[in-house]
Amino acid sequence: MAKAGPLFCGGITVFNPLMQHQVPPTARVGVIGLGGLGHMALLFLRRWGCEISVFTSSPSKAEEARQMGAHQVIASNDSAALAAVTGKFDLILNTTNVKLDWTAYLGLLAPGGVLHHVGAVLEPLSIPTFALISGQKSVAGSPLGSPALVRTMIDFCARHGILPLTEEFPLSQVNQALERLKSGQARYRIVLNVLGE
Repeated sequence: MAKAGPLFCGGITVFNPLMQHQVPPTARVGVIGLGGLGHMALLFLRRWGCEISVFTSSPSKAEEARQMGAHQVIASNDSAALAAVTGKFDLILNTTNVKLDWTAYLGLLAPGGVLHHVGAVLEPLSIPTFALISGQKSVAGSPLGSPALVRTMIDFCARHGILPLTEEFPLSQVNQALERLKSGQARYRIVLNVLGE
């Protein structure tokens, strides 16, 4: 149950765009952020067959991303590293909730590419029109998924042995769990176990 629970939240959140955009297994996909959502996206995309690049500002997560199947890890705060992958991606999936240089990320998309948001960025997106017109690029977003899509995701996970990386805490340690989450140390979903009390 501790592994299944996060699939119904973070799992379906990142699975939905793969189905929505009919991402082929030959796609080159970038994932912004390696946290609760990003690590699930990486696990799905690896089994999907895509070439995956992870964008992160945390150097400590680079090796973890590679162990989960990332083909490339790119420092999101390194403008030269971003420039080196200009025009490469069919899909970039933003799993963060922070304001980033969206124009720069649109520049990383191949013609017809999509910058898809599942992270709840609270500030309005500032995107120049010509960044979209040039190359017929688009920006999208999505919430969770339908019951039918959840079933498809569960079947996909069962077939490929996909489980989220979780840390369990008993309910009596909820404050410690929240502190671990706030500090950015959680790897990668926190689960409260009410049965283990």
